[in-house]
Amino acid sequence: MAAAAGERIGEDGAYYLEQASLPGDSDDEFNYEEVPIDDDFASEPDEDLHAAVRTIQEAQEDQEALMRGERLVPPPVNLRPELVDDFVRNFLVKMGMTRTMDCFQTEWYELQQRGLLNEEDVKTVPDLYTRNQQMDDQVKTLRRDLDKFKNAANKAKDTYVKLRKERDFNRMHHKRVVQEKNKLIDDIKRLKKHYASYEPTLQQLKQKYEMAMKEKMLAKLERDRAVNQVAGLQATLRNLESGSRDSGSLEFSKADRRLMFASGVGPTQSAVRQAREMFSRPRQPDPENMDVTAQPQPRHPDDSEFPVDTGVNPQLTNIKGPSAHLTRTGGFRLTHTIQAHSLAVSGIALHPRKQILATVSDDHTWKMWAIPSGDIIMTGEGHTDWVADCDFHPSGAQLVTASGDATVKIWDFSKAECVHTFTEHQHAVWGCSWHTGGDFIASCSMDNTSKIWDLNSLRCRFTLRGHTDSVNSIIFLPYSNTLLTCSADKTVSLWDARTGICGQTFYGHSHSVNNATFNLKGDTVASCDSYGNVKLWDVRTCAPMASVDVGPHPANRVAFDGSGSVLAIASNDGTTKMFEVASGQVSNLAGHEDAVHSVCFDKSGDFLVSGSSDCTVRIWS
Repeated sequence: MAAAAGERIGEDGAYYLEQASLPGDSDDEFNYEEVPIDDDFASEPDEDLHAAVRTIQEAQEDQEALMRGERLVPPPVNLRPELVDDFVRNFLVKMGMTRTMDCFQTEWYELQQRGLLNEEDVKTVPDLYTRNQQMDDQVKTLRRDLDKFKNAANKAKDTYVKLRKERDFNRMHHKRVVQEKNKLIDDIKRLKKHYASYEPTLQQLKQKYEMAMKEKMLAKLERDRAVNQVAGLQATLRNLESGSRDSGSLEFSKADRRLMFASGVGPTQSAVRQAREMFSRPRQPDPENMDVTAQPQPRHPDDSEFPVDTGVNPQLTNIKGPSAHLTRTGGFRLTHTIQAHSLAVSGIALHPRKQILATVSDDHTWKMWAIPSGDIIMTGEGHTDWVADCDFHPSGAQLVTASGDATVKIWDFSKAECVHTFTEHQHAVWGCSWHTGGDFIASCSMDNTSKIWDLNSLRCRFTLRGHTDSVNSIIFLPYSNTLLTCSADKTVSLWDARTGICGQTFYGHSHSVNNATFNLKGDTVASCDSYGNVKLWDVRTCAPMASVDVGPHPANRVAFDGSGSVLAIASNDGTTKMFEVASGQVSNLAGHEDAVHSVCFDKSGDFLVSGSSDCTVRIWS
C-alpha cells in the first residue's frame, strides 16, 4: 500500500490535509488479454507500407526544400493576453518577492474557490503599450521590405530596358548580316557563272602549253642531234684525211656507243630497242656508210672519269653473320633520345668513319651530333625551305643536302660554309646520294627527273628521264656505278651512272613508292610505298622475292643492316618495324610520338638511329 496526502474541506470552508492509502499496482496481478490479429490488416499488401514511406519521404523533401529557400517562414505564434493573477505573479517573480507571491497565491486561489472575486477583477490585463510597440515594429519591417522590393523592382526595370535595347541591336545586326550573306551568295553565284565561261579557254591554253613544252623538248633534242652530227662529220673528215680507214672505223664505233648511252636526254624504250638493233648489225668499214648521228658529246675539260666498276665491295669482308640484335635476347631497346630540331626530322646520315650523325629538318637547317652523347657539333643554315635528305662524302669531310627550295648544296666542314649550290632542278629535291669515289652526286626531284652532278666541273653530267611522276629517292650502290631510284609512278628502276641508261625496272607496287635501297651485297633491293607495302626484289631476275604489308600507314624509308638479314622500316604510325628476311617476322620499336621519317643502321649493326616528326632522334641498341 502506498501512502498519499489528500485534501479535505471542513465545515468552516478551510482546507485540511489527511492521510490516505492507495493500493499498489503490480504487473504480476494484471490480467493481460490477447488481442486477436485483424485478418484484414494482416492481408494488406506491402504496397501500402511502401506508399506510406514514400509519402513521408516526399514530405521531408518538401520541408527541406522549404528550409533551403531564401526566406524561412517562421511558425505561427498565438499570443495570449496576460490575466491579472499572471501579471501579479510575474511582477512578484521579477522583483524577487517569493514569500509575498506564496501568500498572494494562497489568498487568490482561496477567494476564487469561494467565489468572492468579481468577474471584472479576474479579467485580462490590457497591454496597449506592448501591442503598440509590436505594431510599430511590424510597420517598420513592412516599410523596410517595401523599400527593398522597390529597389529590386527598379533594378529589374533597368535590366529589362537594357536587355530590350540589346535585343533590338542584335536583331538589327542579324538582319544586316543576313543581308550581307545573301549579297555574298549572289556574288559567288555570279562569279561561278562568270568563271565557268573561262573553263574551256583554260583547257585549250593548258593543251597549247603542253604541246609547246613537247615541241620545245623535241627542238632541244633536234639541236643536240644536229650538234652531234656536225661533230661526227668533223671527226669523219679528220679520219679520212689521216688515211687510216680501219682505225677511223673503230673510233667511230666507240663514239656511236657513247652517243647512244651518254646523251643528256633520258632513255626511252624505243631508243633502247633501236640502240640494240644498231649494235647487233655488222658495221661496215666504209666511212660513207657510218651513222654520223652517233657521236660523243663535247666534254668539259674538268669532267671527272667514272671509276672502273669492278663489282667488289671491300666492306663485305667485315660482315660476320647476322646482326648482333638477332642473337641477343630482347632485340633493340631505346637508349638515347636527342631533341634535335624545332620541326620534323626528315633525314639522317651516319659519318663513314666517326660516331657522328647528321640530321636535316623542316626548319630549313641541318645539324651534326656526337652519338650517343647527343652533343651538337655544327649547324648549317642556308636553305630557304625544308631540307629533305643528306649524305656524307666518303671521306667524311663534306655533306650534301637536298631541299624543297629546288637546290642541292655542298657543305665543307673545314670552311664551315656552303661551297657550291646546284640549281637546275625545277621543283623540290627529295633525295641525294654521294658516289663512293667522291666525285659525283646524284639527286632526285619532284620534276620527274634525276641528275648526276660532277664536282670537278660543277655541272650536270646526266639527266635521268624515264619516270612519269615525282622521283622520291635515289642511292648509289656502294663501290659501283649503279643507281637505284623509286618514283610516285609505282616503279623502281636501276640506272647506269656512266651512261644515264635505265637498265632494269621493277613493276609490282600499287601505290607511290616512297623509298628504295640495296643490301650491302647489292643483289637485293627493298622498296616501300605509301600504303605500307614493302617488297624485296632480286636484282638479277627483276622478280619479287618477298612482300610484307605493314600498313595501312605509309612506310617512309627502309634500311638493311650490314648482314642483309634484317630490314628496318620507318612507319607513319610512329614505330620502326623490324622485318627479318629469313623468317618473315615483323616486330615493332615503339618510342616516337609521331611519324618516323628516316632510319639507318650502324655499319657494325650495334645500333639503329631513327628520326621522326616529333622533332627527336632516337638511338636503339
